[in-house]
Amino acid sequence: MNDGYSVGIVGATGAVGKELIRLLYERNFPIGNLRLLASARSKGKTITYEDHSFDVEEATPESFDDLDIALLSAGSGITKALAPEAARRGCVVVDNSSAFRMDEEVPLIIPEINPEAAKAHKGIIANPNCSTIVALMALYPMHKAFGLKRFFASTYQAVSGTGADAIVELDNQVKALVNDQPVEKEVYPHQIAFNVLPHVDVFLEDGYTKEEMKMLNEGRKIMGLPDLKVSCTCVRVPVYRAHCVSIQAEFEQPVEVAAARDAVSNFPGSELCDDVDNLQYPMPIDYSEKVNCGVGRIRKDSALENGLSLWVSGDQLWKGAALNAIQIAELLHERGWVSIKA
Repeated sequence: MNDGYSVGIVGATGAVGKELIRLLYERNFPIGNLRLLASARSKGKTITYEDHSFDVEEATPESFDDLDIALLSAGSGITKALAPEAARRGCVVVDNSSAFRMDEEVPLIIPEINPEAAKAHKGIIANPNCSTIVALMALYPMHKAFGLKRFFASTYQAVSGTGADAIVELDNQVKALVNDQPVEKEVYPHQIAFNVLPHVDVFLEDGYTKEEMKMLNEGRKIMGLPDLKVSCTCVRVPVYRAHCVSIQAEFEQPVEVAAARDAVSNFPGSELCDDVDNLQYPMPIDYSEKVNCGVGRIRKDSALENGLSLWVSGDQLWKGAALNAIQIAELLHERGWVSIKA
């Protein structure tokens, strides 16, 4: 038997894929063998991380025959084609796309919130949406203290949530504007540099976007609150990395700011950053490449009964994607809910 798990990363050449490689090694996940998988057009590329070098292979159903765990970050279409095949071949899939998040047979996991749900996996575990994870890392400890009833949210989502091409587009547009050159738009429908776009994902018939509805539907599933009410507006901002969310939440029980701060301080994966006298509050520049999500600006809401207003920031490439996926794999390892193939 190998000394560690045989792990595959699908979508290894993308922004999240590269963070998965980095974090697997930085967190000392027990890897016996790591294989990088991607589309046919990326086959043969070489990816290096420190002293490790990998040749990218094409992802096919047969790729999973010898894998114990597969971390997928390749879009819903690829996931729907490959994840069931991987599970059928005895490989446990942790998927970062939206393909199976709302499937009743697939656990949707934030390890700090609902780890026990992962035990019931049938070969596929879903990673929640990035902005949902960041928001719930602030809301869940308050829910445990006061009982969450509903919340309103506005997101401030970094361009890296769209992918590596969006980072390049923002960079190129800033340079063009500073040098009085024409601005080119390919990734986003409008200029993103020095602008904000109240539009993330596609619009639905009711005027909300798919991204906005994820906050409602995924929040209900993860926290086990089928009657939770959520209204969300998702906004893309000209920031390279780390999402922020402004939240107004109403609770079943009377709230106290001090108790809310204590709840956040004692919740693993979140940290209190809330000292307005010294202008301390969570910002993307401080929460990029950081494990914890920062929570601040906690105050009693002036419009909601038993309400709190708050602000949270978290790295959507880490806790919102790659880190959460690896934490799920760590959970499976620690609880013995995944095995190494002979």
